[in-house]
Amino acid sequence: MELRQLRYFVTVAETLHFGRAAELLHIVQPAVSQQIRRLERELGAALFDRSPRRVAVTDVGRAFLPAAREVLAAADRARAVADRAARPGRRTLRVGTSTGLGDHLDRVLERLAAAAAHLDVDLVSAPVGERLAQVAEGRLDAAFVRGEVRHPGVRAVPVWTDELLAAVSARGPGGPVELAELRDMRLMLTARRNHPALVDLVTGACAAAGFEPRPGPPAGTLQDTLAAIGAGDGLWTVVYAAHARMLNTTRVAFRPFAPPGLALPTSLAVAAAGPDDAVEALLAAAADRA
Repeated sequence: MELRQLRYFVTVAETLHFGRAAELLHIVQPAVSQQIRRLERELGAALFDRSPRRVAVTDVGRAFLPAAREVLAAADRARAVADRAARPGRRTLRVGTSTGLGDHLDRVLERLAAAAAHLDVDLVSAPVGERLAQVAEGRLDAAFVRGEVRHPGVRAVPVWTDELLAAVSARGPGGPVELAELRDMRLMLTARRNHPALVDLVTGACAAAGFEPRPGPPAGTLQDTLAAIGAGDGLWTVVYAAHARMLNTTRVAFRPFAPPGLALPTSLAVAAAGPDDAVEALLAAAADRA
C-alpha cells in the first residue's frame, strides 16, 4: 500500500469524479484509476461503485476513508518534522487553495514573502470538504474557503469578498447583465458537491429572479467551459472577478451582474485551537488591504 494510492483514493472519494480528482492531483486520469484498482486488489474489496454516469463510495470505502486520512495526516506530520530538522529556522506552510483566487492569491503570497522571508508556502488544491478536513487534521495549516464554514475543529477568519461575473459569448451585448436575461440560456456549473456555496448562490439568485436555470453540458475544466461558451450562443457560467482579470480570451465576455450583484465571502480556515506565528503571518498578509 502506497501513500499516493491513499491520496488518490481520498481525493476521488471527496469529488466522486475520477477526472476531477486527476485534475486536482495534477496527473492523468488513467493513473488515478490504475492506482486505485491496485489498492482495491491489495485490500481484496471494491472501494467505489463505478458506472458511466456516477461514482459512489462502497460501504468498504466509507469505512476505509477515515483510516486513510489518518495515515496521510501522520505522513504529513512526519514530513514536517523532517523539514524543520533539515532546515533550522525555516518553516513550510501548507495552504489549501481552489480555482479562482486569481490576483488575490498573488497579493497574499507577495505580502507574506515580504513580511516573513523564512516561510515557504506549499499550495494544495482540493475540494472544499477535503480542505476543511485537512485543516482539522493538521495536514493543512490553513485553507482559503468561500461561503459559510462549518466543520468541527476549524474556525474561519474573513479576508475578502469575491465578486462573481457572468461569462457569456462576446458576440452578445455588453454592460451589466440582469439575471432574467439568462433565463433561456443553459448554465454550465460545477456539481454542487464540489462547491455547495457557489452553486447555492447562483441557483438561489436565479430563483429570486423568477426562473430555474436550464442545465447545460457537464462542466469540466474552466478552460473547456469557456471554450464551449465562446464557440456558440446560449451558454453561460460564472467566474470570479479576480480570476477573470488573469484570463485572456476574446470570444468570452465577463459581465458584472446588475445590482446588487453576486458575491461570496472568502475566509481563511485555520485550526480552532489557535494559529501559531507562521499562520498568524499568513492571516496578516491576507487581511492587509494596502
